[in-house]
Amino acid sequence: VQLQASGGGLVQAGGSLRLSCTASGRGASTSSLGWFRQAPGKKREFVAGINWDSTSTNYADSVKGRFIISRDKATNTVDLQMNSLKPEDTDRYYCAAGGALLYSRRAQYWGQGTLVTVSS
Repeated sequence: VQLQASGGGLVQAGGSLRLSCTASGRGASTSSLGWFRQAPGKKREFVAGINWDSTSTNYADSVKGRFIISRDKATNTVDLQMNSLKPEDTDRYYCAAGGALLYSRRAQYWGQGTLVTVSS
């Protein structure tokens, strides 16, 4: 599975950003897709995931109620709508894919990271 992410940037606290990622290749349409984030010197952490047919989603406690993950089956794109952003959401965000992503929060494939910066 190949993953190409876009979006990110600089936003003020309380604002919104949308990340998008297109999955391609063998298995892309049946893999769970999601997002992780990582700050310098810290462990990469799970943010949100969605299964292949969008019937199940999972979120990290830190983003529940603020972030929304969605998937377009036709284009095999996964979006992360990030609302009410906080300075602590500042991280590099990575698109990911894998069968164990949704509940085990482990990815098999990774896209390039995209930087999200939230100013206070």
